[in-house]
Amino acid sequence: MRIGIEAQRIFRKKKHGMDIVVLELIKALQLTDTENEYFIFVKKGEDNNCIQESANFHIIEVPGFTYADWEQVFLPLYAKKCKLDVLHCTSNTAPLFYSGKTVVTLHDVIFLEQNQKAATFSRYQNLGRIYRKHIVPASIKKAQHVITVSEYERKRIVDILKIQTKNISVVYNAFGKHFSDKRESARIASVKQKHNLPDEYIFYIGNTDPKKNIFNTIRAYRNYCIKVTDPLPLVIADINELFLDSILEQTKTKLLRDKIVLTGYILNSDLPFIYSGASLFLYPSLRESFGIPLLESMASGTPVITSNNSALPEVAGRAAALVDPTDEKNIGDAIAFVLTDLNKAKELIDLGYERIKNFSWALSAEKLLTIYKSI
Repeated sequence: MRIGIEAQRIFRKKKHGMDIVVLELIKALQLTDTENEYFIFVKKGEDNNCIQESANFHIIEVPGFTYADWEQVFLPLYAKKCKLDVLHCTSNTAPLFYSGKTVVTLHDVIFLEQNQKAATFSRYQNLGRIYRKHIVPASIKKAQHVITVSEYERKRIVDILKIQTKNISVVYNAFGKHFSDKRESARIASVKQKHNLPDEYIFYIGNTDPKKNIFNTIRAYRNYCIKVTDPLPLVIADINELFLDSILEQTKTKLLRDKIVLTGYILNSDLPFIYSGASLFLYPSLRESFGIPLLESMASGTPVITSNNSALPEVAGRAAALVDPTDEKNIGDAIAFVLTDLNKAKELIDLGYERIKNFSWALSAEKLLTIYKSI
């Protein structure tokens, strides 16, 4: 087979969820499949060494000024030249005027849910939501098969887009091998120093997306600080000073500023050491289709607190303390409990090591290849 994989953003330096997913899947396919021929369609970027060409894997740089013209104009032209048997579009949308067979990975339908208020998103996020609202339904209708990342999300997609269950498969995400590698304390200390981190801390990955629940997280952290005598600092990744100041102003928690450390964007190579150095990983999202950070934290030997909603219990199993993400007191109490009860923390760590055995990129790549062959 001649298989095309859309991987527009994997060469950008600051990778996020979907970029990491497609990169890991390509690497896993490269290790396991020597029979089929692959064409990886990318946009030019700084990190062009994150994957290498091999005998049956070809990297095709596709031009484009914006996400939309790259996908809708240039990608179908280059895909047609490669005479593909199937084109896998990995980031929710697909070129509408491509005449070949397509598989679309639809990570979530959050942007189609009624509780999403445009006013809570940035201008860039709103443009993305508008694009997906118009392109996703047409892409899904045209595709030969749809992939999503959890059973929870599959049910949401079937309910909202009214597609037949037989036309959609679940391929779980996983975590990078480097998260489960043994780590020397000296390297953990070195990464902590690089990011100006304290010796002990709570780790939280929060960005400007409302689903990350930063307002309730900050309020919950305040409740934890009130509850205990010597609270640990809160380390937050992926937000800037201006955004934090706005959150503290709106939540009336300015007094917490001295206890909060911002790291900005963390390179994936540093992330395992940040997890390992943390006493607790906090992930109380309002809505997730999967939740890769849960697995990364478990693989790093750090206890996890996460939400009792959406796909998060499906991913976490029994290996995390589950909280109501809308209840700041519940979250704050859970933080205090896990950090003061050493037996509970150890139990969560041990259950986490067991839980991650259910997820691997190799298993996901095998399922992906089965889907390609069925088409």
